Amino acid sequence: MSETDTRTRTKPKIKTKQPKLHKVLLVNDDFTPREFVVQVLKAVFRLTADTAYAKMMVAHQKGVCVIAVYTREIAETKATEAVDLAQQNGFPLLFTTEPEE
Repeated sequence: MSETDTRTRTKPKIKTKQPKLHKVLLVNDDFTPREFVVQVLKAVFRLTADTAYAKMMVAHQKGVCVIAVYTREIAETKATEAVDLAQQNGFPLLFTTEPEE
């Protein structure tokens, strides 16, 4: 009698990790006009006028506001783009990134 292996082999499942996310934060300052902040939020982060205004007001009242959450590379790129746009127009507007917990 021949011995045959009748067990089925299972393929190991490859688990891919989701990339860690980073928050883009708008830091309030007393020099950048509100209208310009709204323009930057609309242009760089593709927010609607109402959403941009609401987020700008939260930053104005609380000092900082989460604008969006992206992967690290995209968050850093968006923050840099927004800061560069502000500097080109002579404003000290500041966006930073930090890991999401």
